[in-house]
Amino acid sequence: MLVELHVRDFAIIDEVVLRLEPGLNVLTGETGAGKSLLVDAVAVLVGGRADVEMIRAGAERALIEGLFQVNEATAALLAPILDEYGLREEGATSELVLSREIRQGGRHVARVNGRLVPLHVLKEIGQVLVDIHGQTEHLSLLRAREQLELLDRYAGVGELRAALAERVARWRAVRREIEQLRQDEREKARRMDLLRFQIEEIEAARLREGEEEALLQERNRLANAEQLAHLADAVYRALYEGEDEAPSALDRLSEAARALQALARIDPFFQPYLEAMEGLSAQVEDLARAVRDYRERIEFNPRRLVQIEERLDLIRRLQRKYGDTVAEILAYARRARQELETLTHAEERLADLEEEAERLLREIGEIGEALSRRRQEAADRLAREVEAQLADLRMAGARFAVALERTPDEEGAYANGARWAFDATGLDRVIFLIAPNVGEGLRPLARIASGGETSRLMLALKVALARADPVPTLIFDEIDQGIGGRVGAVVGEKLWRLARHHQVLCVTHLPQLAGFGDAHFKVEKQVAGERTVARVQRLEGEARVAELAQMLGGTGRAAVQSAREILEYVARLKAGEEARSPSRRRS
Repeated sequence: MLVELHVRDFAIIDEVVLRLEPGLNVLTGETGAGKSLLVDAVAVLVGGRADVEMIRAGAERALIEGLFQVNEATAALLAPILDEYGLREEGATSELVLSREIRQGGRHVARVNGRLVPLHVLKEIGQVLVDIHGQTEHLSLLRAREQLELLDRYAGVGELRAALAERVARWRAVRREIEQLRQDEREKARRMDLLRFQIEEIEAARLREGEEEALLQERNRLANAEQLAHLADAVYRALYEGEDEAPSALDRLSEAARALQALARIDPFFQPYLEAMEGLSAQVEDLARAVRDYRERIEFNPRRLVQIEERLDLIRRLQRKYGDTVAEILAYARRARQELETLTHAEERLADLEEEAERLLREIGEIGEALSRRRQEAADRLAREVEAQLADLRMAGARFAVALERTPDEEGAYANGARWAFDATGLDRVIFLIAPNVGEGLRPLARIASGGETSRLMLALKVALARADPVPTLIFDEIDQGIGGRVGAVVGEKLWRLARHHQVLCVTHLPQLAGFGDAHFKVEKQVAGERTVARVQRLEGEARVAELAQMLGGTGRAAVQSAREILEYVARLKAGEEARSPSRRRS
């Protein structure tokens, strides 16, 4: 509910802080005092149209702030919006603060919990929190989509709706895959030809991972064969054969080993070194044999060098097309084979998907038909209840109906021997219809004229749908327009009963209606410092009696007595109702 409304420099309002109560809040005052300005301020607060002309003369900006207390049901509706835009406060909270600034120059600022937000976000949140019916505002009940949602909540078909939405989501996913598979056949054929060529080209190369590195090493050896042979020969001669009269390294080591052996016979200290010397001689001999073998294997093979260059050229051509390394080329080939496999078996997959789509269309039609039956039953109940409410409001000749319409679609869901268009809500389009006067035909609710007739129709619907309507705060601006005192008492009682399920704020000129208020506020104009300002005062006790008497037409004893009788009648009615239904008392 709206706990507190703070308005500053808005039209003739310099500054007002309005602390509202749960239940029915009524605003009274003379015409032009500024009652409707407070409704306009709330409309701006929840995303309505704002204009610089709304700023109080002489001020730089107008500010409107609202503190809302949020229950669990409303919090659940707000959660997706707050999460989407990162507005959820840390930890659980039952409060939400909205604010709107109207600035000179046309730049306006919207905030939620102190954070700047685009106007459309403020409007999304506002539609969950407040519903306004005024001379320039629209009711959510006039939106066709909302009519369907309200009827479904009234009918209690949440489980059917969820089951239907799940099938529709799956059907849409299947259709997307079908469309993807049904791409242009020539394009698919070209793609398959290209994949086959690429796979064959890679497979024909018979690449092996690590092959490029091995070829580069072999090419290096062949290109430098003469130098390698010369160097290997020099190493072998130095280690094993020696040159001219110079002994080889192995000869010198053998000579050293004999001398070391003689030392060890005299002094055992050299014995370990003798063993090391023997091992070193063996290593040198092994190295000499390895170098000799390497020298003998060196080829002067220009033909093999050409073959290697050709192989490396092939690898480089493939790398330019498919990847920087042999491993990447082979990975590309694996992916190409998988894609070709998918395209080759696309017809089989397409047949399976089309079969699944048909099955889903039949399931959607079956669930949609069951949903339609439940809706029709609820629509009949709702029509009777709304017409009963209208009769209480002196519109006994008015008729109300809920129309369920379908649109034929050759590719739609199967139901009742035909095919129908559908979406995640089902097969139906819901339209609230009204015939306000005897002899008139039923017309869509959205097209009825404004005025007292409209107000009573809206009230009848709100009362009938009170338990299904999730909007916590309902605002009615001059709902008593065009109705008399007797009907005003009926309207007041209905608003009070409506306030058992919602917070209701009502601007009224009728004392019979105002008497039902759980909280009564008087709006009046005053002159302060040669400026006209609006002031709001909460009335209780004798002040409230005086205001009702004034609304009845005077301050004489008869008017005061009538005002007291209104309040006493309302008090008795409320006490009796509370006594009969203690479990429905508001906390």
